[in-house]
Parts: sequence; C-alpha cells; structure tokens
Amino acid sequence: MNNNSNSRRILLVDNEPDNTSVFSMGLEDAGFKVDAFNDSLLALSNFKARFYDLSILDINMPNMNGFELYKEIRKVDEKVRVCFLTASEIYHESLRVPPQTLKDVKCFIPKPIAIDDFIKRIEEELSR
Repeated sequence: MNNNSNSRRILLVDNEPDNTSVFSMGLEDAGFKVDAFNDSLLALSNFKARFYDLSILDINMPNMNGFELYKEIRKVDEKVRVCFLTASEIYHESLRVPPQTLKDVKCFIPKPIAIDDFIKRIEEELSR
C-alpha cells in the first residue's frame, strides 16, 4: 500500500450524489485520488484488484447494498480494506449479515459526519 496521501486511491460508493460529491471533494482536498460511484453495480464493474488503498461503501443502497458489494469486491481482491458508511446506529446485526461475511472490517462511519472528522477516520483506518 502507498504511504503518502498524494498517491492513495479511494473507492467511494454512495447512492446519494450529494454525499459522494462532498466526501470526494474533502478527500481530494486532503490529497487522495477518488473514484466515486452512485451505483453499486457500476462500482463493482469498475473495481480493480490491488488498485485501491481503501473502499468506502454506503450500506443502504438499491440494487446491491454495501455488504453485498463488499462480498463481491472481496472475490476480486481478498485484501481490500473497507469502511462502511451508515445512517443507522445498528450495523450488520440489523441486516442479518453473518459476522464471517465481514471478515476483519471494523470501520463503520456514521452519517451525517463533519468532513474533517470523516477525513480523520479515513486517515486512521489507512494508518492501521
């Protein structure tokens, strides 16, 4: 993985264009390269193995939710790092997702979140 933010690449998937716009601008201002998608199926079709330092996936999306997208991108890149965005206080328990589905994901970012706090969480996750 790349160590400086100038070359770190983020996949951002949220079905709300306002969210992808604000989060993308904040990440780019912090020096990240961002590929943002509002459609999980389009994001999956454009996903490349060992290309992204981190994937940020909204949980509640039409067509394919964030957990389903996570399972599919893990088939392409089993080491991909993921943070989930959620407007819900209850994460995978409420969606009846088996814990083994999420492997080692421990990054859940609540929405709404201030952009500075969002960037800080992403930096923390990448420094692990």
